[in-house]
Amino acid sequence: MGDDSEWMKLPIDQKCEHKLWKARLNGYEEALKLFQKIDDEKSPEWSKYLGLIKKFVTDSNAVAQLKGLEAALAYVENAHVAGKTTGEVASGVVNKVFNQPKARAKELGEDICLMYIEIEKGEAVQEELLKGLDNKNPKIIVACIETLRKALSEFGSKIISLKPIIKVLPKLFESREKAVRDEAKLLAVEIYRWIRDALRPPLQNINSVQLKELEEEWIKVSSAAPKQTRFLRSQQELKAKFEQQQGLGGDADGGDDDEEEVVPQVDAYELLEAVEILSKLPKDFYEKIEAKKWQERKEALEAVELLVKNPKLESGDYADLVKALKKVVGKDTNVMLVALAAKCLAGLATGLRKKFGQYAGHVVPTILEKFKEKKPQVVQALQEAIDAIFLTTTLQNISEDILAVMDNKNPTIKQQTSLFIARSFRHCTPSTLPKSLLKPFCAALLKHINDSAPEVRDAGFEALGTALKVAGEKAVNPFLADVDKLKLDRIKECAEKVELVYGKKPGGPAEKKEGKPITGKTAALPGPAGDKETKDAATRPGPLKKTSAMKAGVPPKKGKPATSAGTGGAGTKGKKGPETKEIFESELSIEVCEEKAAAVLPASCIQQLDSGNWKERLACMEEFQKAVELMERSEMPCQALVRMLAKKPGWKETNFQVMQMKLHIVALIAQKGNFSKTSAQVVLDGLVDKVGDVKCGTNAKEAMTAIAEACQLPWTAEQVVAMAFSQKNPKNQSETLNWLSNAIKEFGFSGLNVKAFISNVKTALAATNPAVRTSAITLLGVMYLYVGPSLRMFFEDEKPALLSQIDAEFEKMQGQTAPAPTRGISRHNVGGGGDDGEEEEQEEVGNDVVDLLPRTDIGDKITAELVSKIGDKNWKIRKEGLDEVTSIINEAKFIQPNIGELPAALKGRLNDSNKILVQQTLSILQQLATAMGPNIKQYVKNLGIPVITVLGDSKNNVRAAALATVNAWAEQTGMKEWLEGEDLSEELKKENPFLRQELLGWLAEKLPALRSVPSDLLLCVPHLYSCLEDRNGDVRKKAQDALPFFMMHLGFEKMAKATGKLKPTSKDQVLAMLEKAKANMPAKPAPLAKTSSRVVGGAAPAKFQPASAFADDLGSNTMEPKPDLKKAKAGGLSSKTKGVQGKKVISKPNLKEDDDKSGPIFIIVPNGKEQRMKEEKALKVLKWNFTTPRDEYIEQLKTQMSTCVAKWLQDEMFHADFQHHNKALTVMIEHLESEKDGVISCLDLILKWLTLRFFDTNTSVLMKTLEYLKLLFNLLNQEEYHLTENEASSFIPYLILKVGEPKDVIRKDVRAILNRMCLIYPASKMFPFIMEGTKSKNSKQRAECLEELGCLVESYGMNVCQPTPGKALKEMATHIGDRDNAVRNAALNTIVTVYNVHGDQVFKLIGNLSEKDMSMLEERIKRSAKRPTSAPVRQAEEKPQRTQNVSANASMMRKGQAEDMSSKLNQNRNMGSHSETAHSVPREFQLDLDEIENDNGTVRCEMPALVQHKLDDIFEPVLIPEPKIRAVSPHFDDMHSNTASTINFVISQVASGDINTSIQALTQIDEVLKQEDKAEAMSGHIDQFLIATFMQLRLIYNTHMADEKLDKDEIVRLYSCIIGSMITLFQIESLAREASTGVLKDLMHGLITLMLDSRVEDLEEGEQVIRSVNLLVVKVLEKSDQTNILSALLVLLQDSLLATASSPKFAELVMKCLWRMVRLLPETINSINLDRILLDIHIFMKVFPKEKLKQCKSEFPIRTLKTLLHTLCKLKGPKILDHLTMIDNKNESELEAHLCRVMKHAMDQTGKADKDTEKGASRIEEKASKAKVNDILAEIFKKIGSKENTKEGLAELYEYKKKYSDADIEPFLKNSSQFFQSYVERGLRLIETEREGKGRIATSTGISTQMEGTCVPASTHTVSSSIGNTNGEEVGPSVYLERLKILRQRCGLDNAKQEDRPPLTSLLSKPTLPTVASSTDMLHSKLSQLRESREQYQHLDLDSNQTHSSGIGTTLASPSSAAANIDDLKKRLERIKSSRK
Repeated sequence: MGDDSEWMKLPIDQKCEHKLWKARLNGYEEALKLFQKIDDEKSPEWSKYLGLIKKFVTDSNAVAQLKGLEAALAYVENAHVAGKTTGEVASGVVNKVFNQPKARAKELGEDICLMYIEIEKGEAVQEELLKGLDNKNPKIIVACIETLRKALSEFGSKIISLKPIIKVLPKLFESREKAVRDEAKLLAVEIYRWIRDALRPPLQNINSVQLKELEEEWIKVSSAAPKQTRFLRSQQELKAKFEQQQGLGGDADGGDDDEEEVVPQVDAYELLEAVEILSKLPKDFYEKIEAKKWQERKEALEAVELLVKNPKLESGDYADLVKALKKVVGKDTNVMLVALAAKCLAGLATGLRKKFGQYAGHVVPTILEKFKEKKPQVVQALQEAIDAIFLTTTLQNISEDILAVMDNKNPTIKQQTSLFIARSFRHCTPSTLPKSLLKPFCAALLKHINDSAPEVRDAGFEALGTALKVAGEKAVNPFLADVDKLKLDRIKECAEKVELVYGKKPGGPAEKKEGKPITGKTAALPGPAGDKETKDAATRPGPLKKTSAMKAGVPPKKGKPATSAGTGGAGTKGKKGPETKEIFESELSIEVCEEKAAAVLPASCIQQLDSGNWKERLACMEEFQKAVELMERSEMPCQALVRMLAKKPGWKETNFQVMQMKLHIVALIAQKGNFSKTSAQVVLDGLVDKVGDVKCGTNAKEAMTAIAEACQLPWTAEQVVAMAFSQKNPKNQSETLNWLSNAIKEFGFSGLNVKAFISNVKTALAATNPAVRTSAITLLGVMYLYVGPSLRMFFEDEKPALLSQIDAEFEKMQGQTAPAPTRGISRHNVGGGGDDGEEEEQEEVGNDVVDLLPRTDIGDKITAELVSKIGDKNWKIRKEGLDEVTSIINEAKFIQPNIGELPAALKGRLNDSNKILVQQTLSILQQLATAMGPNIKQYVKNLGIPVITVLGDSKNNVRAAALATVNAWAEQTGMKEWLEGEDLSEELKKENPFLRQELLGWLAEKLPALRSVPSDLLLCVPHLYSCLEDRNGDVRKKAQDALPFFMMHLGFEKMAKATGKLKPTSKDQVLAMLEKAKANMPAKPAPLAKTSSRVVGGAAPAKFQPASAFADDLGSNTMEPKPDLKKAKAGGLSSKTKGVQGKKVISKPNLKEDDDKSGPIFIIVPNGKEQRMKEEKALKVLKWNFTTPRDEYIEQLKTQMSTCVAKWLQDEMFHADFQHHNKALTVMIEHLESEKDGVISCLDLILKWLTLRFFDTNTSVLMKTLEYLKLLFNLLNQEEYHLTENEASSFIPYLILKVGEPKDVIRKDVRAILNRMCLIYPASKMFPFIMEGTKSKNSKQRAECLEELGCLVESYGMNVCQPTPGKALKEMATHIGDRDNAVRNAALNTIVTVYNVHGDQVFKLIGNLSEKDMSMLEERIKRSAKRPTSAPVRQAEEKPQRTQNVSANASMMRKGQAEDMSSKLNQNRNMGSHSETAHSVPREFQLDLDEIENDNGTVRCEMPALVQHKLDDIFEPVLIPEPKIRAVSPHFDDMHSNTASTINFVISQVASGDINTSIQALTQIDEVLKQEDKAEAMSGHIDQFLIATFMQLRLIYNTHMADEKLDKDEIVRLYSCIIGSMITLFQIESLAREASTGVLKDLMHGLITLMLDSRVEDLEEGEQVIRSVNLLVVKVLEKSDQTNILSALLVLLQDSLLATASSPKFAELVMKCLWRMVRLLPETINSINLDRILLDIHIFMKVFPKEKLKQCKSEFPIRTLKTLLHTLCKLKGPKILDHLTMIDNKNESELEAHLCRVMKHAMDQTGKADKDTEKGASRIEEKASKAKVNDILAEIFKKIGSKENTKEGLAELYEYKKKYSDADIEPFLKNSSQFFQSYVERGLRLIETEREGKGRIATSTGISTQMEGTCVPASTHTVSSSIGNTNGEEVGPSVYLERLKILRQRCGLDNAKQEDRPPLTSLLSKPTLPTVASSTDMLHSKLSQLRESREQYQHLDLDSNQTHSSGIGTTLASPSSAAANIDDLKKRLERIKSSRK
């Protein structure tokens, strides 16, 4: 129990991860309790378990797993953060739980999945379950299906998306497992419950037996709609409702609602795959369809018919096909073909659905005309076609075409059209069948029901009945006012029979409401009716808003009853119809009137009415007035009273006082009573007559106003104006018009019959009396406020003088808004019915005006010739065609919608290559919209949408024109047509930044004004989200602006749901934006908003909204000001009459600025800078290089900035006025700190813009620029940013220009900036730029540049001088002879500075100077009297030190910096060993230092600092200076180390884990190698390069090839780069020979592995790669140092034979290489170090004695060896035996014996015998001694075998082996077991280690051949050789090992790494064998040796260096060369020493 108590103490979360299952079980139990206890779902406790839940579920112990599942379920249910675990846990459940045998586990797994769905993670769960269906384990598949079924059954099809499930169903039915098929069947039944027959088409192709079974099951499914029984967390209200219903046991309405929502959700069409058919049409289809023979035409049609049978078609351009079919339907004489073509059209329409809508307009008229055919099959086909087509479009769109056919003479056409209308109406709902449509249809159908043909009448009744059923009586009755009762009953009877497509629901409410308007005749009680309406309004949030809006002042509806307030409340919104019913009374006879009047008036009053005495009449009037004032409304008999007033003398009253009273009484009656139009007609004539009267005029007007209020202004005005103009009195006419002007202002314009007025106004304008003309013009002014500019169209043919007066009046009105109506609303303020009334009014005003215009039909002018002109190849002819169209439209002014083939022709021009024509086309389309008016709707899809495409044009002016066109169209059509269908979302999908920003901007402007939008808007949302993350800043901004308006229409829920398909990172960002937008979401506009957006179209702008509300709106909605401003401007109303508003709009510019300026000024565009650099490199844009900036540069910069600089700032930056530049700079300075990242991401553009400022003449701008630059560079320095090459080269040259400014302050600033720049850009790279500046014509600039160069040298030492110190100094020295004194001085000072740093060397570097210059220089040097000191150098040390750190950090922090400050790093390195002499440290040592620097680079793939150092544009190859030959420059070492560090760096990148980095590095090295003059720079780096290369090969082999995500083309690219650069390298013999044995061994290992990699062969280019490798191997064998390569191959062969894992193929290839080498031997034998090769062969034979080799499966190894030895013997003869010097005990060597044997065969005995016998004798001796030896060994092995003496035996064996190192213990071991052998070897190894520790073992060569590996875990076997110390004592390997360990740790390397070291067995078999070190180890040994030897390198023997590289402890064969080398070294070292002193 001890360990039990251990884990008992652990916290719960640790128990859950414990390795003991009991501990985990206990942990899960406790976790379960804990999870149930925590109340707060957001408690931090939950987060602890986030990473563990997956382990709960996937526990390997079944018992623990069960508990884990329970705990996980509790977690998911209660934790707020559980959603984050969805993917991993669900996948765990699918893969590890569903396959468990325990049913309980599976149940819990299902519950967990369902719980995740409940917490809104349905999509993720569903994804995992669907993945599970591809699992091989049927158990898992069954469980997944079952879970999906449960989820669907509980959550319903709204939450579980069915489309992906249905896609996989057929596959499940094909499964071999019965269980899977059965479960699939159950799932199919469940799906059927939810979507019914929509499931049939996708399952059509499954096995017929299964389908039959399914059908049987489906029949059993109950017909009741299924209901969701389990609810998401967000659906809690629904849940409550559901539970409540369950409680009641009833199934209330809620169910219906649900059903309504669910049922139409899945459409079979959606579940189908679209088929592309256009390409499958027969090639000759279009010829055949025109063929003369009907059979051919039939063939063509049959082919199409077959194709369109596909239920869903891919969208495409079907215009030509439709045109062809239409032609057949319309013109073909063979009726059979007509029917066939109709079928094809029906198929197309069904398959394309909404996408067919754009062709509907072309086809409908043709089909309707064709109904004249009598044949039933043709009629039926046509009916099917037109019905299918109807479903693809809207009734609105084809209404024109239908109505045009209604008056046809042919009764069949009339009948079929009516029937079609009836069928179409069935598909409508009250909202899709508005009054504006009902009106013309009813009018046309009324003619049909009076037709002579009975079938036409029947069809008419059916259509009207359907309309009645759909729209309800309330809507239709007004149009049936004149229908007699019989017919009306017939219509109602038809209505009852109709069954609507959308079920009864729409009809329901309509019928309920029908009761209300009928109360019109009787005066209902105001209370109840009003209340009912109010309640009604309260229950429906929609109308409530509207009601309140109406209270604020809505104009009266036409036809509102005047009889009672109650009926007013129930307000019918009828047109002329109900007025006749409700506001007219029947006329009463004069007797009845007298009777009624007598009942309410005093008798005296009635008698005196017609008295002759005016006073009596006056008294009578006074009584009359009193009586009227006291009367109740309901008692007042209005008609009787007014008839009394009209009784003689009536309106001919001569006394003005009486007349005034009379008129006043009329007004009173009208106000107080229920005043009908009948009563009005009695008095109006008289009123109009008196209107012009000076005394009575005002009273007459009051009375008219009162009547207008009672009987509605439209009717009253019509009567009044007609009466005024039917008489001659001009005064009356002008006053009537004046009254009307005022009345319109008071009542609003709603419902007025513009047409009637306009004809009267025209009469008035033509009047001779000027007063009448003036009144008419005033009236027009008032109408203009409401109708807008379209009003002018009616008067364009007036005389110019008159027209100018009208224009002047309109001009006056331009700034004003129509006032809110003040009258006409008191009665109807309850107005519950006002809901859609308003919408309608607005339609009407606009449309009425437009409908009145006489329209010309221009169809016949659009000839085929004109169309072909527009499509001509020659642009001039195209232009002519467009010009003609323009003139046609101009002449016609207003046109009918029939424009023939013009749309297709214009559409083609929208993508004309000539932009001028595109613009012309756009202006034609704009004209067309105005000319055609609302009828342009039908062209939205095929002409409007292409205009939107033009918004993506790159030219600004073209986009502006397109936007204007779209706006002009939208004004005429409204937005619905644009938003319907997928067209808009398809446009938004295109990844064109211009298109996206324009389109989103347009939507953001239009959407806020709409009250409702089509559901298709949802299709745009995914694209909107991708715009939110677009790389273009403007697109992102526009998308963010549009977001709230999308949300306003679609709601947050839908928008949030749409994020489901995004990547997780994107999803989080988008959701955050949605939350933000939710806060800014504007409310849906009340009706008025819509009006204001349509002002120009002629609606009443903002007439209802009180000004303050508008102003608040402007202020409060931060997201909305733009659209609002636009609303305010609409129709040119720039200043409002109401104060607040006026102010708002006037201050528009400020408002906009404030709004915009709040955001960041620099927008971060991901990868924007990199993209720009790439473009500049690829010369896609101009390189920033000019003497003065030309316009194209400025334009280019402006374009580049547009994406990442705030629009308003950009306007300032590129303004013509310098003050704006100053302003921009001030803003940039303010934002510098706060927007660091933004500044850095746009730095290249900012610097370019600043260079433009250097060319400004204005000093203040220049000063400001320099101030900004100083701050900017300080910031960049703090941020440790380094300028890229691109930024530097496009900025520094221009900055240097300013060094030569005449003004001191500026020069000083520029110098300060140059100084700061060195902190963010290497001084060595600054140097050439400044050097370039010394060539300027400006002497000041030359002088300053020279001084700056001096400073650089002083601060950073000679290394900054580029390209070489010599060249640089020569260049500077030329200026000593300059004309200008200042320049001369500067040049001298600079060189003196250099002299102070570098002493007399300067003179060598300068080269020859003229005597005069030289003497000046010497003089100056003397005067400066500064002897060289090391001070400056120290300074130099410090500065670069700092810079170096900066650069190192920067590289960690920012990848953007691709600068290795190579010169400074070197400088540091050199400084490290003090003083100038450091430069002459021999290269051998520098290399090692470099090696240390780059160690982490070469050894491992993850290279922390280095890899990141430069990811962008590593080094231009130019940076590698040309190597100098030593003789030339005393500074060779100095310069070379500079190059060396660069090369080291690039090489370090070759092994990078990032493919691109590696490729770039390889390319650079390849370039260096290819240039002969530069290739030498690589010398000394070859090993390093090859190591990096094969590390990369290993990385590809192990990592990249296995990486699924990586594009394999990338890998092929990398391979080809590696192989390419190596082939280049191995072509240069001098470099190839530098490769050492160890490296070659590893390289060959890598290449052969690659050749055998089967994965490479599978790649596309794989064979090519392998061929190249073959070529490379040949090159390596031929070109590298022959000794090294032979040695490497032998070692490789040995390793490959030892390694059990190695494939036989591998060894075979190594041997092939050896054979090749053998073939080369005759040429190369003299260059080979035979001693080494023979040593290698000796070692090989020792590891593989002949017996062992013979045991190999293949005989190749032994043959290879024999061949090699044979060839060597043949070539060298007996001398070969002299080359065995390196073998320790040659007598024992099997090799010698073998060689002797070969020699024996090969030569005669003469002369060689003695030697031979000698050798033979020695061998006999040996054999004798061996016999004795055997006994001793047998004894020892006995001891080892016994238990007690085993240790002793091993010790003895060890001693024996030490003594007789040549003793062969192999025979004793061979017969024993493998275990015993390894035991013996291990024992010997241990003893050796122990003794190794105590004493040093000296071996004969003075080099320890012991493995270092003996001291460490066996896997590290780094060979190291001891270095001879001065006193000749040996240092054992362990010392180095320790050092090596430390070094490895520093480099972050593992101390026991198994990769790439010789296999273990090679060690075990012969512990004392030296092996070739692998290259990595070799490097380490070099490092350790270097450190060791620092102190005593005077004694260092160069050969030990060599030994390392070969990895074999031996001395070199040629002592003479070594000695020379040593002498050379010694001399150098002496120099170093002396300099140190």
